[in-house]
Amino acid sequence: MQKPQKIFERVFLVGGPEITDGRDCCVYLVDGGNELALVDTGLGFSCGEIMKNIRNLGLDPSLLKYAVATHGHIDHIGGLHYFQSQGVKVVSHELERGAVSEGRPELTAAWFYQVKYLPVSIDIVLRGETPDLPVGDLTLHCPLTPGHTPGGISPYLDIEGTRILFGQDIHGPFNPSWGSNMDEWKTSMKKLLDLKADILCEGHFGIYRPASRVRSYIEAYLSQY
Repeated sequence: MQKPQKIFERVFLVGGPEITDGRDCCVYLVDGGNELALVDTGLGFSCGEIMKNIRNLGLDPSLLKYAVATHGHIDHIGGLHYFQSQGVKVVSHELERGAVSEGRPELTAAWFYQVKYLPVSIDIVLRGETPDLPVGDLTLHCPLTPGHTPGGISPYLDIEGTRILFGQDIHGPFNPSWGSNMDEWKTSMKKLLDLKADILCEGHFGIYRPASRVRSYIEAYLSQY
């Protein structure tokens, strides 16, 4: 297994298939100085290990204030219950409420992993097309990017002139049972291309850089579908 790693100043990979559990999505950490935020939480069996990884990177887990759900699939939100029990605020777009708060199995895709999802309340509800989340002295922009799911977001932040995009599940998969919409997805992907990100932190396949490789990655899936 790989160790947690620094991606860029104040951005880290703390969980994922090669770090915590093969069923986890990639779990990222944003260091806002006096506050930390997770981008997704994995399937839910690696939460203690994620906290340990934060500590091993020299950061203080007690500063963890937010767990941002990019969308409502269980490999991304399964750990929300644990982190909320530790005082971390759950952040999600209102259009993912059916999965995150109601735990509807067709929306969480829990059936695919054959595990039970524990629903949580949403402490900070994101609304509209371009909501922002302050994380310490940073701003995590959370544009709505539907397609994979109805209320998926693709957070990004700018640090030292570098734009870092958390583009979870750009690659799909797509299924009408959980609200996939290919027309919306194509529009969302074009929106992500317009961001001209320098680094892509993808939901399952790791880190892509520089900007030319980020663009090629997104364009390849647009061509495929």
